[in-house]
Amino acid sequence: MSSVLRPALSLIVLMTLITGVAYPLVVTGVAQVAFADQANGSLVRDDSGKVRGSALIAQGFAGDAWFHPRPSAGAFATVASGASNLAPSNPALAARVIEDANKLLVPGQGPVPLALLTTSGSGLDPHLPPQAIDYQLARVAAARNLPADRLRALVAEHTERPLIGPLVVNVLALNLALERL
Repeated sequence: MSSVLRPALSLIVLMTLITGVAYPLVVTGVAQVAFADQANGSLVRDDSGKVRGSALIAQGFAGDAWFHPRPSAGAFATVASGASNLAPSNPALAARVIEDANKLLVPGQGPVPLALLTTSGSGLDPHLPPQAIDYQLARVAAARNLPADRLRALVAEHTERPLIGPLVVNVLALNLALERL
């Protein structure tokens, strides 16, 4: 029995040290050297150095003076990250979308962009298409007493072109730029 048990226990200890200690330390070390910003959460800091959020996670903004991100099924809590899992045929989803559309509707500006009514798969997507930002532009300009052209220029500065897909705007970065104005 000892001839089988001793090698088995030795192998368990060895594999625990390799896969549970050495490998995570090596991967963490490589990540810190090669991808320090991403490994530390892609944190966004204000001018004073205070952490204001992550470039990868949406945050809720209230009030007319801010651009609002898409809705979150988890109220922007990273612990509850995920979609609502409501099917398109679910009356609760339809009721929420209609309620949000009525709140966001700007008379004479056309229908509310779909990105402002639907959640992302994670519920924490920090990006919006420029059309969804443009829909909110008049409200933000009026609340801040800023010319719409100045806001359009700010939006253009914060519009990103991903490797794949359409143009997007990071709402947190845009709102932090607004704060600096």
